[in-house]
Amino acid sequence: MASLSEINSQIKKYDEQIAELRKQAETVRNQERAGVIEEVRKKIQEYELTASDLKLGPRIGKRGPGASKGAAKYRNPTGETWSGGRGRKPRWIAEALAAGKSLSDFAIS
Repeated sequence: MASLSEINSQIKKYDEQIAELRKQAETVRNQERAGVIEEVRKKIQEYELTASDLKLGPRIGKRGPGASKGAAKYRNPTGETWSGGRGRKPRWIAEALAAGKSLSDFAIS
């Protein structure tokens, strides 16, 4: 049977090996990631895709399948919307309120 110090020595050795393998995995992932990004950029350009086509946009919080975002109640001049729901106000609302505007200035009729 191995002594406690021998077991601890083995654990330390394996921890070092694990750390080295994680470092190698991260390096490989970053190299592969760069290629994937380049490939995706080419496809986006080739097919003239937009963020809207890809359903990309700000993600606030995590929603499960089938969860709705809520109907927009406020819109700023650049087209950003806000439902007026829970959580922090979007920056554009907070800045407008600090500048003396009211929520009714942005209400969607």
